[in-house]
Amino acid sequence: MKKLKKIPDFKTEKEEREFWESHDSSEYLDLSKAERAVLPNLKPSTKTISLRLPEGLLDRIKVEANKRDMPYQSLIKVWLAKEIQESR
Repeated sequence: MKKLKKIPDFKTEKEEREFWESHDSSEYLDLSKAERAVLPNLKPSTKTISLRLPEGLLDRIKVEANKRDMPYQSLIKVWLAKEIQESR
């Protein structure tokens, strides 16, 4: 097993960021002992898009969303995610 280098003490986040931008973390950390991080409150980043739908289709989507007591945009996202998951 190779000897790991000591991680320096950093005075600021900027200093730490600059260090890791120019150094290989595998020389400082034993990645074989790494554990998966679970961040339950982290929201995935989103991107706003514009989507043109026929008015009748949008009206029907809003009716379905109302039946489920949820915003219609959320229902569209649920349907899209489910379709993608099922097609894999």
